Amino acid sequence: MANAPKVFVDTQVLLYADDAAFPDKYRQARDWLRQLWLRRCGRVSTPVLSSYYLQATQRLHPPMKQGDARAEVRRYQHWKPWQVDHQTVETAWAMEARFQLGWSDALTVAAAIHQGCRYLLSEELPQGQQFDHVQIINPFLVGPELLDQAPEDASQP
Repeated sequence: MANAPKVFVDTQVLLYADDAAFPDKYRQARDWLRQLWLRRCGRVSTPVLSSYYLQATQRLHPPMKQGDARAEVRRYQHWKPWQVDHQTVETAWAMEARFQLGWSDALTVAAAIHQGCRYLLSEELPQGQQFDHVQIINPFLVGPELLDQAPEDASQP
């Protein structure tokens, strides 16, 4: 399990894991996150965590308490959040132009690329779409057993 492929998690997936209003998505998101914790292969970025905090405390019904949301963000710090730098922005601009992505999606894809992720869990981007070496996985269509079928992580560091 130490060589499990790295998996970048988009904001919406993190939110569904805390939102029991959508029971199926809640369960599936939690299943994925549980496997990523066990395999130590989950990844996020600072913009994802910032968006998670904002949406969890303002848009969930009921809103998550700020202290609870801060605790979750602190917990995800163990996933080595990618810090957006100049090279990440350059990569995001390239993804935006090449694939006609919205800026937020392009920045998410760029962070996944720079972290050497094989997969990006997203409900927003098209299932199976490939962005360089990163493949989009809709966690509500594909389960975490995919990680058992994937070859060991051979992506870029």
